[in-house]
Amino acid sequence: MERKFIKIKLKIRGEKMTEKIKENDFIELDYTGKLEDGSVFDTTEEKVAKDNGFYKEKMKFGPATICVGENQILPGLDKNLIDQELGKEFEVKLSAGEAFGKRDIKKMKIMPVAAFKEHNMQPQPGLQIEADGETGTITRVSGGRVIVNFNHPLAGKEVTYVVKVNKKITDPKEQIITFLSTSMRMPKDKINVTVNEEKAEIKLPMQLPEQFTDAVGKKLVELTKLKEVKFVAEKKEPVENVVAETNENN
Repeated sequence: MERKFIKIKLKIRGEKMTEKIKENDFIELDYTGKLEDGSVFDTTEEKVAKDNGFYKEKMKFGPATICVGENQILPGLDKNLIDQELGKEFEVKLSAGEAFGKRDIKKMKIMPVAAFKEHNMQPQPGLQIEADGETGTITRVSGGRVIVNFNHPLAGKEVTYVVKVNKKITDPKEQIITFLSTSMRMPKDKINVTVNEEKAEIKLPMQLPEQFTDAVGKKLVELTKLKEVKFVAEKKEPVENVVAETNENN
């Protein structure tokens, strides 16, 4: 008896592998931070800010670029980026301790009115001040004394972030510029980077301590997998000037 064979073509539909975020990945992301009542306190998106009454004309919006695991973003949010899917929106809920810290009574400080008058300042509730490298808000002025709250304005509050990782940054030059701009709060156009044969040269508009540049260079070698990263100063300019310019642009 003759056997007949029938050829059948099977089409197997496979699922596309999802790419996940790993520690030390350089990424571009958008996020919006909300309080428990749904009010927005931070966002990278201009439309979200306008829709939620959070928009101010001098604010700059656009995706953030960071290196995961390097605390270049809120630490509680940073650790929750690992294993998230690229291109997929997700929510992260953070307790007060994971977000902006618990309210600390020790950060409520009493200062004499005279200390303000020495700097030609008139203390009043709501005024923000800087003292000893900390930012505080005056809560009360009474009897020659000023009470200043040095807790973060969102201390003690639980928050939720809606996050979407747009892409991974794989170009070493862009990775270096991203890392320095975010870590040092320096404008990207002030950072000149050339990469040749797995070696990078960074030119900055000011002189930095050698101990600092050596440490950052080693960190960048570790993160970018380049063989060498070195700093070269183009011209001497006080670091404060560059940082001040950055703050004015924010």
